[in-house]
Amino acid sequence: MMLSVIIPTYKEAANIGRLVADLRCYAPPEGIEILVVDAGSPDGTAAVARAAGATVLESPRPGRATQMNYGAQHARGDIFYFVHADVRIHPDYVTTIQEAVARGDAAGCYRFRFDSNHLLLRINSYGTRFKGIMSRGGDQTLFISRVLFEQLGGFNEQFVIMEDFEIIQRIRRVARFHIVPQDVVVSARKYETNSWLRVQLANLTAFSMYFLKLSPTRIARTYKALLNYR
Repeated sequence: MMLSVIIPTYKEAANIGRLVADLRCYAPPEGIEILVVDAGSPDGTAAVARAAGATVLESPRPGRATQMNYGAQHARGDIFYFVHADVRIHPDYVTTIQEAVARGDAAGCYRFRFDSNHLLLRINSYGTRFKGIMSRGGDQTLFISRVLFEQLGGFNEQFVIMEDFEIIQRIRRVARFHIVPQDVVVSARKYETNSWLRVQLANLTAFSMYFLKLSPTRIARTYKALLNYR
């Protein structure tokens, strides 16, 4: 089973080269393809990704859901693996994901830990061991068989934020969702720019608005207003 790694990017020149190098290092040469779907980054993200060995696609529109769907449309693999540019993937990702899908787990994600030893972030990381939807997130990476992804119609592009939670809810209605008992490493940069409490309040607000079925555009606008971005 071939794995297509799909990475949506915008202004990720500082991270994408390392990620592509890791993906290639930990995989058999013919076992994967790496598709970086860029949204017109002005910092040279596309050039860095291409130099590292990825196939670079220019998304017709910005937005993570749109970019990931566009990558899936151009992918050749039997399994899609969606990864954020600032994640450090697990070295055994190819074998682990292929074995999960082969035994009938058509979709799933990893647990995560932050690249920080902050006590409260370690508590956050521990929560990703559990199955609740509020313990999920795009940073955990998401794998899904091509068959199931196409059956679901891909990501809902109306969700300019929380697209990962929305598709996981749909996955769970029709298939098993597997949480891999291994960690990927995610960036703590959002917490470094904002306080832990500020990020938690922003997350809680976004979840509340999501479950109240408010518009994704409104959720995104509110979330961004609550946080500082570098």
